[in-house]
Amino acid sequence: MLNKHFNGIKVFAVATLLSTVIGLAGCNSDDDDQYSGYQYYSSEVAYSAGTIPTEASKVDVMTYRMPYVTGKTEKATAMIMFPKTERPKDGWRVVVWAHGTTGVGDACAPSKNPIGDNFSILANSLLKLGYVIVAPDYEGLGEAGIHPYLNLESEAQSAIYAVKAVKEKYGSQLKGTWMSIGQSQGGHASLGIAQFANDDVDYRGAVATAPASSLGYIISQVVPQAIADLETNGKREVAIAVYSELLAYAAYTTVGIKAYTPTFDYQTLFENRSGLIAANAEGTTGDNGLCLGDMMTKYQQDILAYLIENPEQNVTDYPALKADFLSNTTVAKFLQDSQPGTQKLNKPVFVVQGKLDMAVPYQVTQALVNNLNALGTSPQVKFELVEGAGHTQAIVQRNDEIVAFIQDILPNS
Repeated sequence: MLNKHFNGIKVFAVATLLSTVIGLAGCNSDDDDQYSGYQYYSSEVAYSAGTIPTEASKVDVMTYRMPYVTGKTEKATAMIMFPKTERPKDGWRVVVWAHGTTGVGDACAPSKNPIGDNFSILANSLLKLGYVIVAPDYEGLGEAGIHPYLNLESEAQSAIYAVKAVKEKYGSQLKGTWMSIGQSQGGHASLGIAQFANDDVDYRGAVATAPASSLGYIISQVVPQAIADLETNGKREVAIAVYSELLAYAAYTTVGIKAYTPTFDYQTLFENRSGLIAANAEGTTGDNGLCLGDMMTKYQQDILAYLIENPEQNVTDYPALKADFLSNTTVAKFLQDSQPGTQKLNKPVFVVQGKLDMAVPYQVTQALVNNLNALGTSPQVKFELVEGAGHTQAIVQRNDEIVAFIQDILPNS
């Protein structure tokens, strides 16, 4: 009886101490987990939304805690992929995969969907070489709350805290060193991770393919001209597809701002017709918005309907964004705060870009790289422009070079 009483006191003391530590770390809102023994890691379940990569021994979906843009500590999710290879004597190395645009609704979280073909190619290459892959869904995807789309710090923190949680759970099995790679929105995120983890001695470097950047310039100048050129050259269907993708991105961007500015009225930035479609990005709750493919389809259908109703009009005449979209104070601050490549980095960075990319034009990425180098980034950013490759092709065509870069920066032994 005395021993039982003593054990009860000991459990109470440990629980009280842990509660205090977590409270100091950021007002944890997960009451059910606050005595789990972990500050960041919460739980894991097996990934069940699709087939796992052939080189993976298992794929789990981990729930962890991270600071949201609201200032509160909330739950987030990430896929954790383990290789079939034998664990190195000094532990596995970790590569973070930052995914491209999927949407802002919970159903758009990668952990709730089949793993994409392009990611599978890279994942199998890394797993075969014995790397553990951590693939965050990002803040607000897969858990309650609006995903703050293209918010540089949020993307970075999603990865940084996922790695913290993995180290808590599997610390004895890991070397501790890690790096990041991402495509499109994920390229943007990987550069953000490099910025916010710049002082982490365990963080070794970044790969960014077709990284989103200079969104304002793309929206106002680059894409409208590209759409006009496509239509002039008899490629109206392609022009409509490009415009639909751009408007979907604009919708996600403005809805995402509501994650930390709930009163922001993004509808005032769209013409009535396109604004009705933009509302589908948010959905009725902020958690049930449409994912990228469905958003693009809705815009494509409406642009086509507009052109049938107005046969004398061109694709760029579709009533989309208002003229003051970029001058809106909230949007302007977002674009400034979330532009990657504005700070000197002291980690190796490899940027890969397709020359035929119409979502992120290569000139924009070239300027980003030039700016990073001008800031004194050391070593200088390695940049590869892939001839004949579009937005999603460059990462596949340069898979071997990307994997070799990761092996060089984060060797397995």
